[in-house]
Amino acid sequence: MRCPYCKHDEDKVVDSRAAAEGTIIRRRRECLECNRRFTTYERIEEGYVRVVKKDSSRAPFDRRRILAGLMRACEKRPVSADTLERVVSEIEHEIYERFDKEVPTKFIGELVMQKLRALDDVAYIRFASVYREFKDVSEFVTEARPMLRHDRKKK
Repeated sequence: MRCPYCKHDEDKVVDSRAAAEGTIIRRRRECLECNRRFTTYERIEEGYVRVVKKDSSRAPFDRRRILAGLMRACEKRPVSADTLERVVSEIEHEIYERFDKEVPTKFIGELVMQKLRALDDVAYIRFASVYREFKDVSEFVTEARPMLRHDRKKK
C-alpha cells in the first residue's frame, strides 16, 4: 500500500479489525519510511453492476459517487463520516441484493433520499433539491411541508 504522505510503498499493518458487520476489514498501517500512520479499508469486490442513467447511457457503479453526494448534502451537519460510510454500505448492499447487472439511477437516488430523510432533514432537502432539480422555492416548500407536519405531531 502506498503511503498517502510520502508515497513510499512499504508499510506494516499495526491493527486489523472487522467493520460494517464484517463486510469490511479496517487496517491501521504505519509507513516504514516516514513512520506516519494511515487507515485503509478492504472489502469484497462485488459483481460488476452498471448504472443506467436518465439518458440510457451506462457507467460502472461507483460507491464513491454516492459517498460524495452524501458528503455534499451533509456538509456542516452533525453527521459523522462513519455514519455516511455505513449508509453507503447499506445502499451498496441493497443494490447488489436486488440487481445483477444493471441498476437505474432512479433507484439509487430514491434510496439515497430515503436514507437521508431518516438521517437529517436538512441534508435530505439539500439532496432532493439537486436530485429532483427544484426550479423554485415552492418546490422546496412542497418537499418540506410533510416534514413540518411530522414535527408538529411529535410535540
